[in-house]
Amino acid sequence: MDLLNTLVDKGLRRELPTREEALAVLATSDDDLLEVVAAAGKVRRQWFGRRVKLNYLVNLKSGLCPEDCSYCSQRLGSKAEILKYTWLKPDEASKAAAAGVAGGAKRVCLVASGRGPTDRDVARVSQTIEAIKEQNEGVEVCACLGLLSDGQAERLRDAGADAYNHNLNTSEGTYGDITTTHTYADRVDTVQKAHAAGLSACSGLIAGMGERDEDLVDVVFSLRELDPDSVPVNFLIPFEGTPLAKEWNLTPQRALRILAMVRFVCPDVEVRLAGGREVHLRTLQPLALHLANSIFLGDYLTSEGQAGKADLDMIADAGFEVEGTDTTTLPEHRADAAAGAVAGGCGSGGGGGCAPCGDTETGTDTGTAVETAPETESVSAARPDLVAVRRRGAGTDLAPNA
Repeated sequence: MDLLNTLVDKGLRRELPTREEALAVLATSDDDLLEVVAAAGKVRRQWFGRRVKLNYLVNLKSGLCPEDCSYCSQRLGSKAEILKYTWLKPDEASKAAAAGVAGGAKRVCLVASGRGPTDRDVARVSQTIEAIKEQNEGVEVCACLGLLSDGQAERLRDAGADAYNHNLNTSEGTYGDITTTHTYADRVDTVQKAHAAGLSACSGLIAGMGERDEDLVDVVFSLRELDPDSVPVNFLIPFEGTPLAKEWNLTPQRALRILAMVRFVCPDVEVRLAGGREVHLRTLQPLALHLANSIFLGDYLTSEGQAGKADLDMIADAGFEVEGTDTTTLPEHRADAAAGAVAGGCGSGGGGGCAPCGDTETGTDTGTAVETAPETESVSAARPDLVAVRRRGAGTDLAPNA
């Protein structure tokens, strides 16, 4: 397929596909799925080999969020019967993190519900970061606390945070349909604050909320321009009690096409297979490892994930290996750029496409023939039986899944 040959060639050169090419990946047929996965897999192996980075979530504060994000079980007005608790103490959070590290996690992601942290919250999380770093040599810590105010990213960095996560989630054009209590621009601003402070920026998307192919391409192209080091790809978990509870728009095949498109647009970035993989990819999860080089181990914030041992068995059975703390995740050119981000080098959010981050195009036609399949509905049968509320780990007396 000419399209895939072109995309592999561009991915190996870190060159941005055209929007038409990205859309064409999403429009390929199920008959071509293995070819799409194989092509994107070549790009993934070029930059990340067969390594899989494990990440572990610790939900520091669950539920009772004042924001109205339609996809979220912790949102204002959510009737989802999730765990609700206030801030974990630093020693409790550190203990929860240790379970993930023992399971092989290289990065611990500290998450708290809410619009954004107060200065007191930042101090509390800083203590937690210091406790985790003290007890787990070489482990990365990523904070995800919502919208940042001036100076907060710097304080988290000084406490030892390596990264900050804040997802764009969906395209700018559809953002107002999903959330009204903050704006798309607010989210972009927080990612830029993290970059400017010298933190590794982590920002991704949620697929399956009823968006069009054009919206998926829009948000992934926006992420490419923001230049985060890691891009989590979440698939909507339709929680009962949330406005999107009836949105079952994904098949395993479509989820794989979305991951492939993200890999082609962001070839040398850590693409993370995130929330909803068990619900929507199901038995095709191993195929996704040919596209993503990073996954979450065990449970998520408010839902249960696949058993930690099953994750490790899946990685081994698929012929991949867990990435150790002695290995640098990012390719050398990106790692060097990240180190220079504070000085305003690549990764500073300018989006102009300077050489170390890969040349960019403006979406003009390159003259390559693009093959597309007729656009068809790709809707999965509802499987609410696969959505399990987390009842173990952080905020409970039960052992975590790691």
